[in-house]
Amino acid sequence: MGRILGLDPGSKRCGVAISDSARTMAFPRPAFSVDDSLVVLVTQIVEDESVDLVVVGRPIALSGRETASTLMADGLFHELRAALLRATVIQWDERLTTHEATRGLHAAGHRSADHRDRIDSAAAVVLLQHYLDGLRGS
Repeated sequence: MGRILGLDPGSKRCGVAISDSARTMAFPRPAFSVDDSLVVLVTQIVEDESVDLVVVGRPIALSGRETASTLMADGLFHELRAALLRATVIQWDERLTTHEATRGLHAAGHRSADHRDRIDSAAAVVLLQHYLDGLRGS
């Protein structure tokens, strides 16, 4: 059983998190820029880290409606499904992950200006940890 990769897609950056080999904890990785190299970078980390499942966050408005961000995340999901031959790619509801990540960083003493570059991967950690907890029934 391989690791699980969590992706929190945004308009400029894609947050990245990866599970431990036991699939119990999520750890941040540096965020990727959202550009033409994104799928290549994700493919590389899947190969390098023995990932067999990729969880792509799907941002939905609190009302349950799809937004422009939802459509962008759906596009990434479909691109990755086509590109990744050795890993399963699924989508996971990511509502409020950025809010929860920001709150956690503030609680740890980080000011907003100091953690803008960390927030995307922190949100990916929240997303992936929620998924991992769901696997364990927590």
